[in-house]
Amino acid sequence: MAIFLDENSRVIVQGMTGSEGMKHTIRMLASGTRIAGGVNPRKDGAHVTFPGGQDIPVYGTVAAAMAGTGANVSVVFVPAPSARQAVIEAVDAGMPLVVVITEGVAVRDTAEFFNYAARAGTTRIIGPNCPGIISPGKANAGIIPADICGPGRIGLVSKSGTLTYQMMFELSDFGFSTAVGIGGDPVIGTTHIDCLEAFEQDPQTAAIVMIGEIGGDAEERAAAYIKDPVTKPVVGYVSGFTAPEGKTMGHAGAIVSGGAGTAAAKKAALEAAGVKVGQTPSDTARLMREVMSSLC
Repeated sequence: MAIFLDENSRVIVQGMTGSEGMKHTIRMLASGTRIAGGVNPRKDGAHVTFPGGQDIPVYGTVAAAMAGTGANVSVVFVPAPSARQAVIEAVDAGMPLVVVITEGVAVRDTAEFFNYAARAGTTRIIGPNCPGIISPGKANAGIIPADICGPGRIGLVSKSGTLTYQMMFELSDFGFSTAVGIGGDPVIGTTHIDCLEAFEQDPQTAAIVMIGEIGGDAEERAAAYIKDPVTKPVVGYVSGFTAPEGKTMGHAGAIVSGGAGTAAAKKAALEAAGVKVGQTPSDTARLMREVMSSLC
């Protein structure tokens, strides 16, 4: 089992023929992902041959790609000004999962396509400005390196792409059911809570790592959620303990105001919910290693 993405997922890439789309399509194919097609309205009917001789068709629209391939996942690599329309097109086509890798998407655009998807009720959005999602050994939709970790029983949800990679590498001896990089923008499609709920219901996932960062109240809301329906052990990390107050750090959503949104406040909320919180990424990995050893 896994959450949101598995070996049966058929993936199309919006923007596959661009430089980033091509580069990461090669990586996704190499990791065993079933890439069914690309989307570029200016190259409708073309085919792209990838290393290993895999010939991938290009469609003019998401709807045509879904009709021609049976795809149920789209990965978006289009430039930021085009991301809003690309996601709306995927929603209109009824795409179940849309993973928006693009960074620099205007918050207004994200809010618009998120609400558009919510009204449609058929599409889950991950991102934008995220590394994507990987179920090791099954499928990889995005830019997460597939060779740093194999399948296992840990679920990971993270705002940070680089910390996603580090945590997977440090816990590679245990492996992961699914790792989801949700992105650190102020408005995102899939939240910590969405992933916690899915991991709680996934029989393969035995424990959960949750990585947050300063700014906003997403981690506090996740802590409140963990108190009741989450029965599996959760280990957390909040980046930004040394960040100066009132200064945007890294992600667009990483800004604190007064006592709200600080790493210390988030750590306290998580610990009050029974979450073990590491002081560093490596300390967090150590805590999860202890949890997993106790479950063996």
